[in-house]
Amino acid sequence: MALSARLEIRQGQGLVITPQLQQAIKLLQLSNLELEAYVEGELERNPLLARDEGEAEPAPEITDGAGEARAEAALDEVAAGSAQSDLDAAHDDVSPGERATGDGSEAGEAGGAIDWSKAGKGGSFEGDGDGLDGLAAQEKSLAEYLTDQAALLGFAPAEAAVAAVLIDGVDEGGYLRLELTETAERLGCAPALVESVLTRLQGLEPTGVFARDVAECLRLQLVERDRCDPAMSALLDNLDLLARRDMAGLKRVCGVDDEDLRDMLAELRALTPRPGAAFGGEPSQPVSPDVFVREGPGGLWLVELNSDTLPRLLVDQRYHAKVSGGARSDQEKTFVADCLATANWLVRSLDQRAKTILKVSSEIVRQQDGFLAYGVEHLRPLNLKTVAEAIGMHESTVSRVTSNKYIATPRGLFELKFFFTSSIASSSGGEAHSAESVRHKIRQLIDAEAQGAGVHSDDQIVEILKAGGVDIARRTVAKYREAMRIPSSVERRRAMKEAV
Repeated sequence: MALSARLEIRQGQGLVITPQLQQAIKLLQLSNLELEAYVEGELERNPLLARDEGEAEPAPEITDGAGEARAEAALDEVAAGSAQSDLDAAHDDVSPGERATGDGSEAGEAGGAIDWSKAGKGGSFEGDGDGLDGLAAQEKSLAEYLTDQAALLGFAPAEAAVAAVLIDGVDEGGYLRLELTETAERLGCAPALVESVLTRLQGLEPTGVFARDVAECLRLQLVERDRCDPAMSALLDNLDLLARRDMAGLKRVCGVDDEDLRDMLAELRALTPRPGAAFGGEPSQPVSPDVFVREGPGGLWLVELNSDTLPRLLVDQRYHAKVSGGARSDQEKTFVADCLATANWLVRSLDQRAKTILKVSSEIVRQQDGFLAYGVEHLRPLNLKTVAEAIGMHESTVSRVTSNKYIATPRGLFELKFFFTSSIASSSGGEAHSAESVRHKIRQLIDAEAQGAGVHSDDQIVEILKAGGVDIARRTVAKYREAMRIPSSVERRRAMKEAV
């Protein structure tokens, strides 16, 4: 068959997302800090945008001499041609049918030239060094590093909630700054559960994190090196003597001579009193919740947006009429029309963003009311599809809304993604079980073996769980057991015999 070049005409259908819709999607996934930064930039660039101070009419200062000079200077730049390249670039991205008219009748569909280079994570990869190379070069913070490790420990839902709170309570040095009893009361769980989770978290890297004081931090590092003998333990219990350089007192309480004490002090000097100091040099930013949840009358939960994190903008229509009336050239008229279209689009997009966040948050609260009322052990299995179908939105929209958004509840401050957990079907056809809760049940069964319950094989665990309403396969039990670093039944039985 001969090869030849030819021209063909084909007809097809495709979905085209307008630049304005792409920008609205990116606006939805911005955190409140990133949104505030973006809005500040738009206020500086667009003379028709102003902050809403709660008055029905635009504030007088919006149309005072300073605001008027700002707009007239922008018009002068357009007339001089200095801003023409920006306008051309903006119109290249917008089809002729999408451009705004001078009267603003199509402002909703038009939008103007919007610079997303400073909009944070949801913006463009172009701009001030925030490209792919910059993202790849960014180091993880201590909290992110600990969160990644904790995800591999196979925590149950209740334990995962406790672990998230404890990780948030770690300072930049790696020390835990929370009272365990108060944390247990706030989360509605037993103090023993918090202690158990803390013990497992103290095994994470860097060694020494989650310590509550210097002595515990050093002890964790010595335990890992298998050097925490009785003499060294006594030294850690009497660090006040070391601070006073009371060597005679140290030798007496440790029961060692001068040479042994020197070796012990050398070992202490080799340890790291601030294990978290190697992560990140920037101070952590306080998290402001996007949504508040509080208990209302009749046991209902009231969900409201945090007005402090919502930028309130308005379009100064009176000033637009004044400036557009003074526009002389086509370039000036185009500039004013683009500013009006951008302002109208941003105001409407911010309003839609707030309504979407409120709708998604309300459905999450409805699904997880057991957690709010009774504590972390009552977390329900939940996925994006369930929430999306309940509120009539797409899963991708729910995913964007829950990214970098936080909700303040009587149980504490949580990211919206915290409430999504996987599930395992019920053998009785009832409500599904959370995968993390099933792991927790497996661990409880194996922990009970030490109290004389006998060693359970994976098959026996499957039968016990099915009797409790959990439909699970043997290979799934084995996978969960291995993820929790629990030996097989043969190894556990051998270890029990050796212990006897």
